[in-house]
Amino acid sequence: MASAKPSVLFVCVHNAGRSQMAAGFLTALAGDRIEVRSAGSAPADSVNPAAVAAMAEVGIDISDQSPKILTFDTVETSDVVITMGCGDVCPAFPGVSYRDWTLDDPAGKGVDAVRPIRDEIKARIEALIDELVPSQHPSAG
Repeated sequence: MASAKPSVLFVCVHNAGRSQMAAGFLTALAGDRIEVRSAGSAPADSVNPAAVAAMAEVGIDISDQSPKILTFDTVETSDVVITMGCGDVCPAFPGVSYRDWTLDDPAGKGVDAVRPIRDEIKARIEALIDELVPSQHPSAG
């Protein structure tokens, strides 16, 4: 069996809030079992400070991340693409699984407003990990 790990790309318009929090959770919770990427169709200059603060409260540091531009290659080489409010901006390629997570945009909001968005993202990430790498137990064979 191929040892290639699944690759997940998170996309939101500015790649500054939701996609960065999702990437932070997936990296922290899945470790090296899943390749994690994030990008934006119109990247901001920096990651949303409220998103950084909300993630720091749960012990995940995303302060060293920077928004990245979405490229066709990044989408085409991902197994799962999760969009967060960018709609038709994301190019479609055969063989890529697309999901759209409807989440409030944390842009311009304080950390109090970002916490529920963060918690919703964490719940979705935990379900995604269970789906993509269900092998928590040693497999026979």
